[in-house]
This record gives sequence, structure tokens and C-alpha cells, in this order.
Amino acid sequence: MNDHTFTPAYLQLRSGALSDKVREAEETLRKCTLCPRECRVDRTAGEKGFCRTGDKPFISSYSPHFGEEKPLIGRFGSGTIFMGKCNLGCIFCQNYSISHLGAGIEMSFEKLADIMLSLQNEGCHNINLVTPTHQMPMLLRSLLIASEKGLRLPIVYNCGGYESLHSIQLLEGVVDIYMPDFKYADPAMAKKYSGAENYPEFARAALKEMHRQVGDLLTDKRGIAMRGLLVRHLVLPERVAGTAEIIKFIAHEISKNTYINIMDQYHPCFKAFDHPPLNRRITAKEYAEALNLAIKAGIKRIDGVTM
Repeated sequence: MNDHTFTPAYLQLRSGALSDKVREAEETLRKCTLCPRECRVDRTAGEKGFCRTGDKPFISSYSPHFGEEKPLIGRFGSGTIFMGKCNLGCIFCQNYSISHLGAGIEMSFEKLADIMLSLQNEGCHNINLVTPTHQMPMLLRSLLIASEKGLRLPIVYNCGGYESLHSIQLLEGVVDIYMPDFKYADPAMAKKYSGAENYPEFARAALKEMHRQVGDLLTDKRGIAMRGLLVRHLVLPERVAGTAEIIKFIAHEISKNTYINIMDQYHPCFKAFDHPPLNRRITAKEYAEALNLAIKAGIKRIDGVTM
């Protein structure tokens, strides 16, 4: 696939379809069910639920980013926009100043659209929306404005995996690259460390729907991602994340051709120091075990691993 002939999904929608999706998403904010927490607060009236976010974009930072997966960064970087706050709230979050402490500023839809265009002008290969779940309607409205001003980069939906199926279905035809985390296989661990006992069931359903929409990851002749699913999995100490079960699910219920990043960078942050075994880094043995599980399951596209 060549990016010079690539047209992002949101520019292929029939006339008015993106506007319709924006209106439907914004209506959800009136009794918020954007994520599985289903707080049902009226965010348009100033009420705030778990994510503590209103109905305007709340952005922490943005820049070309070179620390993402290889197919996203290319030569000129991934155009990352970090949303402030979060719908998940992991006690070990490595971006806790953003997700828990709320570092960021509220801004207009027009300003966020201009940020997307500025990242395109800097040569970024995509617009990478980091922690978008709780701000999806605001992102859609800003994307609509940006698309009318000339945005034509692929959209990366870089989320925590704790997604409402309805929200993901609404994004069909808008998102080019889904990049969810799959954090936990065990509801007990999800409850203990993220207060989200139903995380595994919603993550599984979301990944299936994402793959149905965009398929396996497709890259252009330079190896830069254009469309498809890319899954992240952070290895946690003492198999807390349930890596074996997650790998099995991806290999057997998604695709053995799934591009996956099995991440080794876990280190204690925020409240993790008070919750053994999360109070230590993972060992080389624990990481090697995770990689071997994926290789034995037949998964051949592992970020940073030459097969």
C-alpha cells in the first residue's frame, strides 16, 4: 500500500455521515455511556463521572512522537495528541500525572483541529489519539473540522481497551488504525488494579469489533501503518496481566497475523509501590516467557522482534 494513494477512512464516508456520527456521539454525553462504566451523568450540563471530564476537548500535550511502534513512527514520527484524564484509572499508570492528576487544558474544537493540521504540516505519518475513549465525541467534532480544512492522515485510536461496544461501532468508517491495550485477562486483577472487574469481557468484544472493521495491520512500501489493528500488551510481574490467556485469545479469536507489541517497560509508578508484586520491575525471564508464548501461539508480527 502506498500512502500517496491512500485515502483515510473518514474521507471516504458518504456526504454528511461524519456529521451524523458527531451528533450521535455528542448525544451520548447527555447521559454518558461512552465507556463500560456507564456513569449516566449529563456532561453537557457540567456533571462529571469517573473520568472527571466535561464536553470540551481536554488536552495534555501534542507533538511528533518517536517512541511508538515502528510502523507508526516512520521517518517523521507519529502525531500524538495526549488527552487529559482517563476512564480506566490504573493504580500503576506511567502517565499518572495526566490520567489521575489531570494535567492539561480545556480547549475549543477549532484549536484541536488546528493541532491535528499542525502535526500533518510537520510531516507526521498519522494522528495518534492517546487515551481517546472518554473524549470520543469531542475528537470526532474536531476531526470533522480538520477534515474540512485539509486533514488527510490516518487516525490512530490509541486506547486502554476498556471500550463500549456501541462507541467502537460508531467509529466504523472513521478510524483507520485501532491500537488498544489488552491489560488483563482476569476480572479479579482488573478490579484490584483498575477498579474495572468487567474489563476482560469488554476488551475482548472491542478487539473483535475493531478487527472486523479494519482487519490485520496493513503497511505501505516503507513499512508505515495505513490501516488495521495493532494490539499492545504490557507484561506485569508474576503473570498478573494473564499474558498466556491474552495471547491465546488473540491467536485463536482475532488473527495470528495480528501485529502485537509485547511491552517490557513496566516499572512501579503512582500507587504501585504499595501493591506487591507491582512494586518491582519485571524480570528478563518474565519478559522472555511472554515472547515465547506469542511465538509458540503462531503470532509472527511482534514489534521489535525479528522472526
